[in-house]
Amino acid sequence: MQIEKSKVQQQAKQERYDKAYLRLALEWAKLSHCKRKQVGAIIVKDATIIADGYNGTPTGFENECENEKGETKWYVLHAEANAILKVARTTNQVAGATLYLTHSPCKDCSKLILHSGIERLVYTDAYKDSSGLDFLKKAGLQITQILEP
Repeated sequence: MQIEKSKVQQQAKQERYDKAYLRLALEWAKLSHCKRKQVGAIIVKDATIIADGYNGTPTGFENECENEKGETKWYVLHAEANAILKVARTTNQVAGATLYLTHSPCKDCSKLILHSGIERLVYTDAYKDSSGLDFLKKAGLQITQILEP
């Protein structure tokens, strides 16, 4: 009985932290200059935030994400790619980390997530194409959707 109670308490604590990190990702998304969709990402490892990101153009480029027709420019980086690339410039590693996203990943970013060694994904909104999530599920990533962080 004690073990079951402890497990329930641990799950409740994890959910509180998951929601808090998702709220941070939602705030981080507001930094994006993209008009069509603002996406935020937070990477957490060993109870420490090791990277953050939002969708936008690479450093040194103009901040506008869409062209005059309202189409997303081809070189705009997704939030999770930005966060993973930030870690690559440090001595940290994402292997074993949790990625918190405001939107589920696209198929291209799902390859980056898997290959980087991230083991867990927590997100709020589903992306229009579920193939990225399907790929990560097939690969055995632990995935959780929380609709109301």
